[in-house]
Amino acid sequence: MHMHHDSIEGPCACTALRKAARAVSRVYDDALSGRGISTAQFAILRHVGRGEPVALSPLADQLAMDRTTLYRGLAPLEAKGWVAVEQGPGKARLASLTPAGRAAMNEAEDDWHEVQARIIAALGAEQWATLQSTLRAVTEIARQEIH
Repeated sequence: MHMHHDSIEGPCACTALRKAARAVSRVYDDALSGRGISTAQFAILRHVGRGEPVALSPLADQLAMDRTTLYRGLAPLEAKGWVAVEQGPGKARLASLTPAGRAAMNEAEDDWHEVQARIIAALGAEQWATLQSTLRAVTEIARQEIH
């Protein structure tokens, strides 16, 4: 029997978020394509650069990715010589940027900043701040559902 719930009318939260993410990712990917890097790869480089060396499990958590997805994302970065992954303590594997990886990230940052500024300007600073807060809350809710 199908039950009707007035409180959940409207578009699927997952579908709405995925549509927005794909649309926004396309804009960033287009801007970064001339640098030979995708938005997902750029995000990985930035997160690695902030905490290097960074263990892969916490890195996956920071990026809200499962480890398998992170490993698939790291493979082309390693192949380009932008990230080095080495054995850490215990079973941990640690990622660090290579000098070439840091240079690639730095070169792509101007393109990233340009898109970032355009999107924030189009939204307005107040709406952008609200959206950031909302997205953090949605991410936390989803993480609690998993655990």
